[in-house]
Amino acid sequence: MTEHASITRFRAELDIRGGTGRIVVLPDSVHTAALAAEALGCEVGAIANSLLFAATTLAGETEPVLVLTSGAHRVDTDKVAASIEVAALERAKPEFVREHTGQVIGGVSPIAHPTPIRTFLDPALRSYDEIWAAAGHPAAVFSTTYDELRQMTGAREIAVN
Repeated sequence: MTEHASITRFRAELDIRGGTGRIVVLPDSVHTAALAAEALGCEVGAIANSLLFAATTLAGETEPVLVLTSGAHRVDTDKVAASIEVAALERAKPEFVREHTGQVIGGVSPIAHPTPIRTFLDPALRSYDEIWAAAGHPAAVFSTTYDELRQMTGAREIAVN
């Protein structure tokens, strides 16, 4: 069985950035943080959801913003928008996600995007020795640590809820 092209691209980027985690392909039925946590045998909070938002800047332009949040949290978009100094933050539409990440919703990884995306990291993830995030495909995840994820993404830490 050959690896999906998006996972191969992710794997190459993980190597370039010095990632040390392993990539695991889960059953297709694992499409929520809770189901992924169950399949991986970890707490739902150890799942790092990669959520892409369409941010309206103070100048009225739209830019992508990536929030890496614990699977145990919901992002308070008003709070995050104020924290990162944008006028508004809205959940991105599938076309916007694909355009800016090269990946599909449910498989957006924290890295391996066509161009850099301003990225923010939920400090709650620091509570876990091992965290899991999408690896460029809805069925693929990779293991990492908080410090490694922060280093690989250049993310700024912000409270999300």
